[in-house]
Amino acid sequence: MARLLGRFVRAESPSFDKAAVDRFGKIVAAEWKRRGARVSILRQRERGNHIHAEWPASGRRSSGQILVLGHLDTVYEAGTIARMPFRVSQGRAWGPGAFDMKGGLAIALYAVDALAAAGFRPEKRFVFLWTSDEEIGSETSRRIIEREARRSDAVLVLEPALGRDGRVKTGRKGVGEFEIVATGRAAHAGLNPQDGVNAIEEIARQIARIARWNQARRGITVNAGVIEGGTRTNVIADHARVLVDARASRAEDMRALERKFRALRPILAGAKLQVRGGFSRPPMERKTGAALYAHARALGKKMGVTLGEAFVGGGSDGNFTAALGVPTLDGLGAVGEGAHSPGENIVIGKLPERAALLAGLLATI
Repeated sequence: MARLLGRFVRAESPSFDKAAVDRFGKIVAAEWKRRGARVSILRQRERGNHIHAEWPASGRRSSGQILVLGHLDTVYEAGTIARMPFRVSQGRAWGPGAFDMKGGLAIALYAVDALAAAGFRPEKRFVFLWTSDEEIGSETSRRIIEREARRSDAVLVLEPALGRDGRVKTGRKGVGEFEIVATGRAAHAGLNPQDGVNAIEEIARQIARIARWNQARRGITVNAGVIEGGTRTNVIADHARVLVDARASRAEDMRALERKFRALRPILAGAKLQVRGGFSRPPMERKTGAALYAHARALGKKMGVTLGEAFVGGGSDGNFTAALGVPTLDGLGAVGEGAHSPGENIVIGKLPERAALLAGLLATI
């Protein structure tokens, strides 16, 4: 498994580099073809192609479908592998994308190998969907993900586990981005400041207003992360904008936040305000996958593994499937740490354990 992971990590696949993602996609597709899967390349014009691999049911008619989700792309720019070479040391494998989430791609292949070696003949159709743009919002893949999810009895997401104890993710916050643009009126800051309307001040007041919407205990957060405005210190700024990250644990709170942003009005006389954006990923609420988690925990117990759960603030493609009401369990991928950082690594000894858990889920759902 470590050798296969090394091949995957060395095949760099930055989200915005279509050619690189497609090269890596061909490597992944070839592995599935070797295992007898029906592989389709879902071609994209600007982003990398998505990979659809199907392990068909043994009978003429299947009794349902299980969807396994993951992504091919990473956050690392081309050439990172020269600075962060794949290496194995002290029971861990290091390298860009090893944890998020090329380890998960290797786990899926070995789960299928385990089922085949055991002579398992699935009654359900298994669909493995590997997308190319999860790290940048899943713009081209969301429709495909939702289409397959609607056909499925359950969705298993191979994003990394949380913590060294390998907790799966039963809840995720919904994620949104809003742009607030203020238009004021330019004037000389020394000669006639009274004739101006300062767009930067308007934006500052709006930031103070939305900061009061934070409710940490309820899982609601808003964060002004980027601010721009003005031209010179001696000019009353006539234009400013802020980009705001918004997150919510519940669908009702997500909708309430969207209404609040849409209802924003100027505070300064003469200022104008525009609000754009919204939530791109709905919350993944625990209730959607609670029974699936209980089943996975019972399987883990049979394996001698204590499978914990976690709620996290980041989003994944599991948010889309859970929002449709399809039972979804996330974080079934590699155990490790350091996602999106120079220290990204996975625990090699946990790879077969996670493959066994995934195989067990596929066989018993």
